[in-house]
Amino acid sequence: MRSMFFWLPMTSLLLILWLLLGNEITVGQVLLGFIIGFVLMLTSLRMRPDLAYPRKPLVTLKLIAIVIYDVIKSNFHVAGLILYPRRYELTSGYVYIPLDIRDPHGLAILGCIVTFTPGTVWSGLTEKDYILRLHVLDLKDEAEWFRTIKNRYEKNLMEIFE
Repeated sequence: MRSMFFWLPMTSLLLILWLLLGNEITVGQVLLGFIIGFVLMLTSLRMRPDLAYPRKPLVTLKLIAIVIYDVIKSNFHVAGLILYPRRYELTSGYVYIPLDIRDPHGLAILGCIVTFTPGTVWSGLTEKDYILRLHVLDLKDEAEWFRTIKNRYEKNLMEIFE
């Protein structure tokens, strides 16, 4: 029953999308959209054997705010690198960061955060010892990236998922 309650927001989201695509709100459209969303939710549960139950919604909101700030800041930095290439000495490279997080959902979200942030790419993760290989477009200080991943992202994700 807990997994059904967890997926009710997904059913509601699918219903809203259905109504937006249908471009009209009638009782029949709402009923049909709810049924389609509910059936899709039920069939998707079989494909996801490991469900995530995030804890601490305030930490989640804090992480979202941190990510939005970092993405905006990184956008300006990368724009400066592109618009004024002679002003910056570009040194790209890899940073290897050992991770403590083991939850697959937390790792997936960390991968999304890193990939969404311009100038960084999640290049790999060793499954044996969980070492993240991160490619950075403008690598000046490896320790700064280590602190960013460990303290800003991983610590919050571990609070949310583990």
